[in-house]
Amino acid sequence: MAKVDVVNLNGEKVGSLELADALFAPDQVNEALLWEAVKHYRASLRQGTHKTKSRTEVAGSGKKLWKQKGTGRARIGSVRSPLWRHGYTVHGPQPRSYDYAFPRKKLLGALRSALAAKLADGKLTVVDTFELKEAKTKQYRTALDKLEVTRTALLVESGKTLSQSLLLGARNLKGVELVLNNEVHPYDLLRYERAIFSKAAIEQIAEMLEKNASKRDAGRKIATAETEAA
Repeated sequence: MAKVDVVNLNGEKVGSLELADALFAPDQVNEALLWEAVKHYRASLRQGTHKTKSRTEVAGSGKKLWKQKGTGRARIGSVRSPLWRHGYTVHGPQPRSYDYAFPRKKLLGALRSALAAKLADGKLTVVDTFELKEAKTKQYRTALDKLEVTRTALLVESGKTLSQSLLLGARNLKGVELVLNNEVHPYDLLRYERAIFSKAAIEQIAEMLEKNASKRDAGRKIATAETEAA
C-alpha cells in the first residue's frame, strides 16, 4: 500500500492515508492511454465553426462569360469558378463536431495513470480540509504558498463537502482551478503542475477506481473461463 501524508493548509502533517498499489503504483502509468484521453478532451473543445462558401453560396451570375471557342482565351463557364478570385472553395471545411465517443473504462484507466504519475513525481498533495475561517483569496494564496505551490495547481474537492468559502476564495487565484472529484479529468491533472486533493475527494476517487478495477478483473476471469471451456 502506498502511504501519503495528510497535511493541513499550514503544511503541517496531521495524519496519513493508504492508497492501493494496484491503483497508484508507478507501473500503472499508461502513456498511450493518457495520450488518447487528452486527444479526446481537446477534440471536444473544438468549436468546429470553420466554413467556406460552396458554389451555391457565392454571389455572381452563372452566365457563361464568352463562347467556348474562337476567342483565344481559356474556356470558362462562370464568374464563380474556384479558379477565379472571389470564387467558391472546392471541398472546403464545413461546420462539424469533432467530439467522439470515448469508452468510460478507458477514461478511468487514464485517470488512474494520471494520478499514479502525479504521486510518483511527488506532485500530489492531500489536505484534511480546504475550510478557512473567511472566504478570502489572500488567505488561500497564503495557504498555497505554505503547501509549496509555486506555479499552477488543481484543487479537487468532494461535492459533499464543497463550501461557499472555497468557491469564493479560490475563483480569483491565478493559475489555480477548482473542480469536483466526479469532474476531474486526466487532462486537468496533466495540465497543472500540482494536484491538491481533499482527503474526502481522494478517498471517493480511489473507491470508484477500485470498483472499476474489480469489475474489469471479474470480466477478464469470465472471459478466460469461457475460452478454456470452449
